[in-house]
Amino acid sequence: MATNILRRAASSVMRETLLTGMLRRSYASVAVGSDIVSAAPGVSLQKARSWDEGVSSKFSTTSVKDIFKGKKVVIFGLPGAYTGVCSQQHVPSYTKNIEKFKAKGIDSVICVAVNDPFVMNAWAEKLQAKDVIEFYGDFDGSFHKSLELGKDLSAALLGPRSERWSAYVVDGKVKAFNVEGAPSDFKVSGAEVILEQI
Repeated sequence: MATNILRRAASSVMRETLLTGMLRRSYASVAVGSDIVSAAPGVSLQKARSWDEGVSSKFSTTSVKDIFKGKKVVIFGLPGAYTGVCSQQHVPSYTKNIEKFKAKGIDSVICVAVNDPFVMNAWAEKLQAKDVIEFYGDFDGSFHKSLELGKDLSAALLGPRSERWSAYVVDGKVKAFNVEGAPSDFKVSGAEVILEQI
C-alpha cells in the first residue's frame, strides 16, 4: 500500500513538473520551430574581448542575424559569468564535449550571458574556454528580453539576468530548446542533453 501511495505521489509530482515546464515555455517568444532572428529583430550581441580590443573595434557588435544565418549553432544562456553552476558545470559541459559537436557538423557553440563583453572575456580566459566556445555579452539584456528569457535575480544580488537555457539552431530556426526550472538547476541545458537532440 505504501508503495502505491509513493508511486501516485511521484506520478503527481512528475505531471506537475511537466505541466509547469510546458506552461513556462509557452510564454517564451522562442520555441521549437520559431525563428530566433525574427524573435530578436535588430538585436546585436558583443563578442567577448578585452577593453583595448573593444576600443580598437569601436565597440562593434554582431547582429543576431549574422550569428545564426546559414549556420548550425548550439547556444546556451546562463545567469552570469563567475557564478557557481555556470563556472563549475554549465560551461565545462560544453568545453569537454566540443569534439562531439564538431563531429555533428555544428559550426559554432556559443555561450551568452547578461554581462558586458569584457567580463565575458576575462571569465572565458579564466575557464580556459575562449578558444573552444564563442562567448558573447548581452550587456543590456535586450537579447534575452526579446526571447522572453529575462529573469530578475535581485534576490541573489545579480539584478536583471536570464534563465538558464540551451538551443540548437539551424539557419535561424530553433530545432531544440531547453529551459531549466530555476536558474540554479542544471538538468536540461547541458551539453549532454542537447547532443542527443541534434
